[in-house]
Amino acid sequence: MSNDTQPYFIVSTAPHTHSGSSVRRIMLDVIIALMPAVLASFYLFGWHAVRLTAVCVLGCVGTEALCRRLMGRDLGIGDLSAVVTGLLLAMNLPPALPSGMALVGCVIAIAIAKQVFGGIGYNPFNPALVARVALLMSFPVAMTRWHDALNPARWLGFAWTVPDATTTATPLGLVKTALTMKQPLPLTWDNSTMLDYLLGNMSGCIGEVSALALLLGAGYLLFRRCITWHIPVTYIGTVAIFAAILRVVDPATNMPVSFHMLSGGLMLGALFMATDMVTSPLTRRGQLVFGAGCGLLTILIRRWGGYPEGVSFAILLMNALTPLINQATRPGIFGQSRKKK
Repeated sequence: MSNDTQPYFIVSTAPHTHSGSSVRRIMLDVIIALMPAVLASFYLFGWHAVRLTAVCVLGCVGTEALCRRLMGRDLGIGDLSAVVTGLLLAMNLPPALPSGMALVGCVIAIAIAKQVFGGIGYNPFNPALVARVALLMSFPVAMTRWHDALNPARWLGFAWTVPDATTTATPLGLVKTALTMKQPLPLTWDNSTMLDYLLGNMSGCIGEVSALALLLGAGYLLFRRCITWHIPVTYIGTVAIFAAILRVVDPATNMPVSFHMLSGGLMLGALFMATDMVTSPLTRRGQLVFGAGCGLLTILIRRWGGYPEGVSFAILLMNALTPLINQATRPGIFGQSRKKK
């Protein structure tokens, strides 16, 4: 009772019921959703993809167990979040990256980007993307050495007829170089090329090249309600809108919309990285703002930035704005007028 004899109540925030889900269940769903892209990377890049995936998963799990042991906590690896981080980190690495550098990325992702802030649920930035950007800054040559997807003949035993890999640039890298040197666009965009990019027959990070595999995984996450459409649709849609505008304004220096959709890390970022429930806004309106911001930053960096790709930087920048977006889009208290008296 208060001093004026009027009763008051303390009520916790809604909801008051449990959905029956758990962190482990959600992480297991993400792992299942990533399997099409993981298997596609094994097929397209062979041993390099298998090696990087194993190193990153084991490195992230081991780093998490060590960090939590040093902090006097339980190991915490049973929630599978470290496995998801390892898979996402591997998906964001070029196929020929040395294993030692990949392990450095694991330590950065878990020890610095996650455990320093208190562990799962407290990290403000996506750990896998923090590690990717840190590796890009620390080892720029190794992180920008790209190989074409391997010829399937290597898996059939005809290794003597097919080279281990052909060093090349990513499609976005080729376009960026041409624009920088004021040369014509280097790629002919037709239905055949579009199909190759959809299936993953191009150079790039091992998990970003097959848009079809990523879309299959995202469909599973939507079916399981682990993610909603708000961030992926607004992210990809914003990139499409601005890419279309640039194409109309100057078709000689801007690739078609479908090129931006299928090349680089847009699908991986929009479907699996930007939708991270810890580092993205809580409200639906906030998610729309977040996705649009990621899309705008991505196209700006791709077109005028110093790097061919802008997905990682765009998502991390919007991660930093997530608290402000949450504050600005916070719903009103039930029963309270939005207009202040």
